[in-house]
Amino acid sequence: MRDNDRVTSAIRQPETQAAPTRPRLIATDLDGTLLRDDKSVSPRTVAALAAAEEAGIEVFFVTGRPARWMDVVSDHVHGHGLAICGNGAAVVDLHGGPGAHRFVKVRELPRQNALDAVRLLREAAPGTVYAVEQTFGFNQEPAYPKLHMEVPDTLAPAEELLAPDSHTAGEPVLKILAHHPELDPDAFLTLARLAVGDRANVTRSSPSALLEISGPEVSKASTLALCCAERGISHEEVVAFGDMPNDVEMLTWAGRSYAMGNAHPDVMAAASGRTVANNDDGVAVVIERLLNEHP
Repeated sequence: MRDNDRVTSAIRQPETQAAPTRPRLIATDLDGTLLRDDKSVSPRTVAALAAAEEAGIEVFFVTGRPARWMDVVSDHVHGHGLAICGNGAAVVDLHGGPGAHRFVKVRELPRQNALDAVRLLREAAPGTVYAVEQTFGFNQEPAYPKLHMEVPDTLAPAEELLAPDSHTAGEPVLKILAHHPELDPDAFLTLARLAVGDRANVTRSSPSALLEISGPEVSKASTLALCCAERGISHEEVVAFGDMPNDVEMLTWAGRSYAMGNAHPDVMAAASGRTVANNDDGVAVVIERLLNEHP
């Protein structure tokens, strides 16, 4: 299923004080948030997630990761087994396990928008190199650094990879990755957002100058809002966790939100609350408290 409908309800201003609503859904980022730095899920966090599900609270993993990188949490997909991947570009059923996932919803980046973004960012930041993330494929330019532990399916210029007559044209583009070898990460993000405008949504989750470019208005927040609307869950009933700029909209939208102790300053400013760092099980700390508040 492809869905690029406009979503206007996913952005709101943080409330002065979070309403004491019993949570119905927990939305958590993975890297730097739920996962420890060694990419493990601690026993305490595993127990907290299971307790939340047992209490009737759905848990959604909401990540910039592609579906094929979700093996780190495949043993913890209680109940529905759904995850939001690619910064909102896909909703994936993880029940089949690694390599056997099913795409429930795809919010693709139109190829013309992607080509426009590549051109505009090349002009604004010479030296930018690209990779293209698709539903099942990963392709990159020859100069794109080895940032990911995988072998690309194709090496070619981004313009060729995104061309309408490309051999990959039958498969939706989820996002493009843009890397610059010299620019400051936050400066690169600001520059790219100005250059690309409303042709695409630009964010970042890496400590390096690596940007993630998705379809217009596609974000963790907007896709989470769609999933919640389908379940009759309001934003007041959502508790969200994150640590990087790609989490800001989700944290702003959720009724209660927590920045990790290791979070980016923009995340600290966006969240309604704070918890300890990912290596100290910050997500579990809050879930345990919530379950005590709302038995």
